[in-house]
Amino acid sequence: MSDRVELDQVYAALTSLPGVRDAAVHVARHVPGSRRIVAHMVTRTPLAELRAALESRLPSHLVPTRFHRVPHIPLLPDGTTDRRALAALTSPEPDAAAPTPVQDPDEQAARCDADADQGPPVTVPVTPQQHTLLLDALAHRGTGRHVEQLHWRWHGPVDTDRFTAAWQAVFDRETVLRAAFDWETTPRLVLHEHAAVEVVRHPAGSVDFEELRERDRLRDFDLRCPGLLRLNLVDEPDPADGGPCVRILLTFHHVLLDGWSVSVLLQEFYRAYLAGGRLPGGERRPDIRDYARWLAGQDTAPARDFWSSAAPATTALVLPAMPAPATGLSGIGRAEARLGAGQADRLRVWAASCAATEAGALQAAWALLLYRAAVAPGPALVGFGVTVPGRGIALDSVERLPGLLMNALPMTVRVDPAAAMTELLAELRDRALDLASYEWVSLGQIHEWSGRRADDKLAESLIVFENQRRSSDDLHSALATQGISVERPRAAGVQSMFPVTLLAHRDVDDSLVLTAVHDRARLADDDAARLVGQCARLLHELPGLKGGSATVANALAAIADEPQVRMAQAPAATPSSKPARGEHRP
Repeated sequence: MSDRVELDQVYAALTSLPGVRDAAVHVARHVPGSRRIVAHMVTRTPLAELRAALESRLPSHLVPTRFHRVPHIPLLPDGTTDRRALAALTSPEPDAAAPTPVQDPDEQAARCDADADQGPPVTVPVTPQQHTLLLDALAHRGTGRHVEQLHWRWHGPVDTDRFTAAWQAVFDRETVLRAAFDWETTPRLVLHEHAAVEVVRHPAGSVDFEELRERDRLRDFDLRCPGLLRLNLVDEPDPADGGPCVRILLTFHHVLLDGWSVSVLLQEFYRAYLAGGRLPGGERRPDIRDYARWLAGQDTAPARDFWSSAAPATTALVLPAMPAPATGLSGIGRAEARLGAGQADRLRVWAASCAATEAGALQAAWALLLYRAAVAPGPALVGFGVTVPGRGIALDSVERLPGLLMNALPMTVRVDPAAAMTELLAELRDRALDLASYEWVSLGQIHEWSGRRADDKLAESLIVFENQRRSSDDLHSALATQGISVERPRAAGVQSMFPVTLLAHRDVDDSLVLTAVHDRARLADDDAARLVGQCARLLHELPGLKGGSATVANALAAIADEPQVRMAQAPAATPSSKPARGEHRP
């Protein structure tokens, strides 16, 4: 049998043991014809216990000769173990759980005592994107800013202890869920050895779900403590058929996770729940340390050159509404409009006929609203933010990496009333392709590279076309065998750095749902409803335009009878936005 097959067998046995979060195994040879299997593990379980467990599961020649405890398993960009970095992570102390081996120079820097203290937590630099969000989150503490929520219904029995144990297994496996921030000097992510999951179950009738959701959002998170994700379970009264139903609220902080990552974590949770609260198998994937290492290795010069030219020298039109006085309101609001399934399919077909996507059609409609709000006399530049998944990078298995990779980038496009709509769609498509090459660059970096003043905004609104990992049919089938069905999670909408965020997603009935999440101090509820309604009306009317001959002016004529939306300018910074004494801003 080959080394690779045998090592895979050892790895599978090792990662199936309780308390082993990750592992790496390799063969060490110090003289021709001899070999020893060496294991490195991320675990708090005594190594002697792990050795005894393996001895009962594996043939004697496959039980590792050496066991080493390490804080994490570093990976190379291709997904294989970084042996040099692995050796650097551990102390040269011998492993008391193992017999004394013939010393091997390849192992001398990779040994630690079975009961040795792990020392201070590992830290990694924050990404430029996290730096920007962390600064904004600290300036708006207690407001629920950047706190995101998903909610869905769980039909069938729920064992609270098993539910909690399954999430704890995910916390134990996933580094990102045990991470917190330190900004006393240089902002860094602190990777803790342990973080306890918070799960609270509420009996039926004891709490109003919408009130709970808002209260949990405003509760916020202490970014200095690990565990920036929590769950609430709300029992619903038994329906007529008598089947139990629980509504689940998952709250997390966007400075650490994006929506795609949470869908990855959810699938891990379902696997653990099906296994009785344990996370089976030893699935490998890169984590936030590997992403930080990849990011540190990027040459920013090409990105700087691109954004220096792509960001306009002149100020673009960025307000999606006409200037107005402050509203006198506070908090965040939500306004919703939707296109039925038939209308949404018609829009998708029309966009495809113009060599565009549904997301491109939404961006075009938003660009028209920005242009209309400015009452420009002729062609003009408009600017808004778009989200990119951040996963089109050369890092193996990046699609399974939980962390903050989704990014907001500025989109600037020229709107000319005399130009064909197909030209506007083509320009948006081309710019989106350009952005894909630099989707790991932060908005703060772009603003700096473009040489703009602090108050010269590249965008005052953001478009988010929902980007979640597709759920596994096998998992849903396995849940069904236990009498459980789960709905697709829905995003509640997050208050971001932008005063207006337009969320778009396909609902279960295949309709296209548009939700405007807005700062009520700048955009009143009625104006937000008008804005999202006008966007929906444009999307409804665009497919009826005359193909390639229809102009931007023709499209704008479809909402000529609509009243203008009004929006307040950004307020000046106040002293309350400064950090507290003794605290350092990132």
